[in-house]
Amino acid sequence: MWEIGVSELQPARSGFEVLVWGVYFCDLIYTDLEEFPRLGLEVYSKEFEFHPGGCYTTVLALKRLGVRVGWACDFGNDFFSSLVLEQARKEGFDESLFRHHALPVRRVTSAISFPQDRAFLSYMDPVYPPEAAPILRGVQAEWLLLSHLHYGMECLPIFEAARAAGMKIFMDCQSIVTSLEEAPEIERALGTVDIFSPNEAEALRLTGEKNVEAALAKLAELTPVVIIKLGGGGAAARCGRETIYSPAVAVEKVIDTTGAGDCFDAGYLYAALKGYDLEDCLRIANICGGLSVQSAGGQGAPTIEQVWNIYNHTGK
Repeated sequence: MWEIGVSELQPARSGFEVLVWGVYFCDLIYTDLEEFPRLGLEVYSKEFEFHPGGCYTTVLALKRLGVRVGWACDFGNDFFSSLVLEQARKEGFDESLFRHHALPVRRVTSAISFPQDRAFLSYMDPVYPPEAAPILRGVQAEWLLLSHLHYGMECLPIFEAARAAGMKIFMDCQSIVTSLEEAPEIERALGTVDIFSPNEAEALRLTGEKNVEAALAKLAELTPVVIIKLGGGGAAARCGRETIYSPAVAVEKVIDTTGAGDCFDAGYLYAALKGYDLEDCLRIANICGGLSVQSAGGQGAPTIEQVWNIYNHTGK
């Protein structure tokens, strides 16, 4: 029944630099809390905001950097879909790869956000995903950005179609709860992508290692470029035998870290598209991620002018 009422995709525009493959979320963001919620205890936050999230943040960040970006995403006839669509249109998103369903397609996350980290409670209505091959053939993007770790037989058509279309693949991780040892098929997936970008907790959980250096080394055996996002510690990357650490950008106040990783990914891909080396790609990515935390929900994704202002006034 998932297919009932789905509209046909509009003819896809060719010439995207990045195709983002992943879902939207509506983020309910609670900040400035005195403590983390516990069972039997009601906790009030002093600040609250409500923003589009998920892959919306990545697309927004790429667009503000001047990247030609498409987004394959599903929307329904529910309030949350309508809200995100309204914001996407205000920002001038390309809609040619949106699918519209005559049923609810609700994707909601409650983000409990502290300056050092955050926790999420989420819900998704089940919607059968679009067939990858015809979309990827029609788009002809340079990069395919996958918002979370894709692995297993059901994900192989995405990898195969991207490769057949000549795309490079950038894959984030997004709260993986398993490990390479528990799910060996992850190795095959990581061997298919060009860049893999987990955060520190995800990389350690995935590899079973105790430190970033060991996790980098293990993941670099599978993927040409591995980036580990270290939050306030910046980022580390491994390409072949080269390992680079890039510091975070100092900001006056951290409001919310939700979406910072998405903005980091956008900054890295922008720099990669421009042909910058690994060190500068990390530096620009850290600037994008760092500037984003000064507003809730990734809404602080910077413009390219803001990025270059920081880049030109900070040393390597």
